[in-house]
Amino acid sequence: MKYAITGATGHLGQQIVAAMRPLVATTELYLGVHTLSKAQVYQQQGLHIAAIDYQQPEQLRAFFQDSDVLIYIPSKSHDSYSRVQEFENVLAAVQQANVHHFLVMGFIADQVNNPFALSAFYGYVPRRLAGSDINYTIVRNALYADPLVPYLPELIERHNVVYPMADQALSFISQADSAAAFAKVATTPDLLQRGRIYTLTQSRAYTMPELATVLSQVSGQLIGYRPVSLQAFSNMYNQNGEGPMLASMYAGGARGLLATVSDDYQLIMDRPAQSLLDYLQTNYQKS
Repeated sequence: MKYAITGATGHLGQQIVAAMRPLVATTELYLGVHTLSKAQVYQQQGLHIAAIDYQQPEQLRAFFQDSDVLIYIPSKSHDSYSRVQEFENVLAAVQQANVHHFLVMGFIADQVNNPFALSAFYGYVPRRLAGSDINYTIVRNALYADPLVPYLPELIERHNVVYPMADQALSFISQADSAAAFAKVATTPDLLQRGRIYTLTQSRAYTMPELATVLSQVSGQLIGYRPVSLQAFSNMYNQNGEGPMLASMYAGGARGLLATVSDDYQLIMDRPAQSLLDYLQTNYQKS
């Protein structure tokens, strides 16, 4: 078997690799990375490593060739147009490289009425695949819980959650749980169903007052909810030009479009996803 994983040195990619290691032989893992210098640990472990660029079709075809399962993790570009171009390059390479099954990462903010800057991309992918002859499965993630851990000290200082979410809720999943589900789907033929779309979430979503209560419990500090405007949020978190993209995501959230809850994680893993409280208590103590 050949299991190929793109973005293998990214946050989720690293965790998928770790989750795959106990399930398949080292010789069956093929890791695509954008910067070889970041993959030295993998090289020391004897894993197959290849430099890939989503804009270089020849590299993609060579890396994808004869993969039994290809796990595709998109790049971190901030606009849908760039990602759709990237996806078309990947899709062409998949069609030319005899890939048996294409396992794709999605996101719950893929609705046709979602103002999120990347919703067009996440909505495009399943529609584009549905019109193809490719064997594919999509795994949609909720919001990652992981960034809340390093963000918590700032929220303690502010005394408030500031997401511009009005009275709507957010749904979460940890990257570790997401990676475990990806690995289980990739290595379980009964789960790797053509056209199947799984949605990974914890067992409940949280309104912002409810989220503030969880964060207060974890930190031992009183945290409330005082939302800022979308523009203020964009200005506050515009590092690396990400502000408008992040603000657009919460604009979708304020319409109730980030509150999806699914039991697919339980179906895949035969256990519930780690709760937000348990995840934060475990990881905030380590930080």
